[in-house]
Amino acid sequence: MTGTKNRKGIIQPGKSVRRELTVGEVAERSDVAVSALHFYESKGLISSWRTSGNQRRYSRDVLRRVAIIKVAQSTGIPLAEIREALATLPNGRTPTARDWAKLSVGWREDLDQRIRQLSQLRDRLEGCIGCGCLSMDSCPLRNPGDQAAEQGSGALYLGGED
Repeated sequence: MTGTKNRKGIIQPGKSVRRELTVGEVAERSDVAVSALHFYESKGLISSWRTSGNQRRYSRDVLRRVAIIKVAQSTGIPLAEIREALATLPNGRTPTARDWAKLSVGWREDLDQRIRQLSQLRDRLEGCIGCGCLSMDSCPLRNPGDQAAEQGSGALYLGGED
């Protein structure tokens, strides 16, 4: 008997196993907007191919890759770093738990550093509340170590051109 298994493992006759997904199916199954999928693709995080009718199709492994992207983004990892990490994975294969372990080890040190920085910021913030940032030369949050003095006098952080 030909068919596909549903979530309960029951074979549904007449349905063939499709290996590719439409952009709408990926969006629905991953709970990510179609526009976000297009953006991820433009940044080289995921890939698709086009049908003869010029419609995007994705391999099923893209669902796991999108899940990795979302988890990594939620921890504050920049998309450029996510792209570099995903580039180390083989194409056309669903990332495994072992792949995830490899990626997460690479991100752990960066996350630990950011946690330390945020903890320091939180601790310094309490002492800063109420100062009104009138002391640009001694504000440990806005101008640590008076680094702005090296750039000259004046309003260096208020608008202007970068």
